[in-house]
Amino acid sequence: MPLHPQGKPAGVRCGHLTEDLRCAIFHEPTRPRVCASLRPEPEMCGDSREHALVWIAELERQTLPAPPR
Repeated sequence: MPLHPQGKPAGVRCGHLTEDLRCAIFHEPTRPRVCASLRPEPEMCGDSREHALVWIAELERQTLPAPPR
C-alpha cells in the first residue's frame, strides 16, 4: 500500500498497518503526530476491537473535508 506524504485521506487504510491491524511504526520517530496525539478513552475503545474500529471509522467520516463547490 502506498504511503501518503501529506497524510492519508479519510477512509483509506493506513499504509503503516500490519496484517493484524497494528501500527508498524508505533515506537518510531516517524510516527505521525496525529497518531501519537490520539489518546484512547473508554468511550472510544468500548469493550472490543470491533467497537474501536467502528469508532475510528466514524471519526474519519465526521472529519472528511468538505467537497469542493
